[in-house]
Amino acid sequence: MGALGLGIAFALLVLLPSLEHQVHGKQSNYELKKCDIYQGRWVYDASYPLYDSSLCSFIENAFACQKNGRADELYLKYKWQPFACKLPRFDAEDFLERFRDKRIMFVGDSLSLNQWQSFTCMLHAASPESEYNFERIGSTSTFTFQSHNVSLMLQRNAFLVDMEHNKYGRVLKLNSIDHEDGLAWKEFDVLIFNTWHWWLHTGRKQPWEFIQDGNTLHQDMDRFVAYEKALRTWARWVDKNVDPTKTKVFFQSISPTHWNASFWGNPEGRNCTAETRPLAEQPYPRSPHPAQVIVERVLRGMSKPVNLLNVTALSRLRKDGHPSIYGNEGHRGMDCSHWCLPGVPDTWNQLLYTELIRN
Repeated sequence: MGALGLGIAFALLVLLPSLEHQVHGKQSNYELKKCDIYQGRWVYDASYPLYDSSLCSFIENAFACQKNGRADELYLKYKWQPFACKLPRFDAEDFLERFRDKRIMFVGDSLSLNQWQSFTCMLHAASPESEYNFERIGSTSTFTFQSHNVSLMLQRNAFLVDMEHNKYGRVLKLNSIDHEDGLAWKEFDVLIFNTWHWWLHTGRKQPWEFIQDGNTLHQDMDRFVAYEKALRTWARWVDKNVDPTKTKVFFQSISPTHWNASFWGNPEGRNCTAETRPLAEQPYPRSPHPAQVIVERVLRGMSKPVNLLNVTALSRLRKDGHPSIYGNEGHRGMDCSHWCLPGVPDTWNQLLYTELIRN
């Protein structure tokens, strides 16, 4: 081989690693777009959690399990690993830069509060010296990162549809969205909706006296039927009012509870108390949550794109992630519905971040 041939061969040897890196980078990005990020398993990661909750003084006491005396820490060390790809690690600076001057709103019940507080802490803890502004007006809370003018807002709205106080008392109206709520939702760049847990409340915890369906008032009705009627009302509002070129819409799927330890094969346990590790596989029965079936059916029938933040199955494995006795009531109460922070909602937000950047 002559000098010229040797020179070309040497140049190819130098370039090949770079070309290989580019190809692999493209494959990785392509794989992420095609990957079902909701199918996977929980794996131990010593670098977790993603933040120190002591840096976030604004976290509700109900979710501050370490502060409330929870001594075990293994539940903090699990990350979600999809089978077909790797999730990008949450990058707070990247998120704030992408969403500079944007407004994001979580709309739903206390599980939305759980996720919203997780997201604000994930961002704040990455740069704890950065200035932020927090305010609460009525049912709406706003957390603004002033360096990038990014606002993360929460609207407490447990049913999404209208709740009216009239001469009959409190009436849950399955066929209408509150006018002021609808006007507000139109102004956001990202909307993350959630509703489910309050639909099953009865007795003193039931927040209505009547359910209105069309022109008929019901003292009660099948809660799953009512839930689907309300979701279809919400879906019609989205189809009519959302411009998908301006607003991305997500629906957070059903957040599972862990009140019955026999459900995951622990006959000696009563609930989520003292659970410290995730399940390795889905407990029986493995049939989908009935409310989740309704959510998916309604979303399939919509004309506008709505991304399902499908956290139900992966959260079902995390019997260890609830506050149990380390929630709002301290050792006097039990919470197997909400989630400790840091914890499972951080993964919901990592999945939300992945959905936003891969699309």
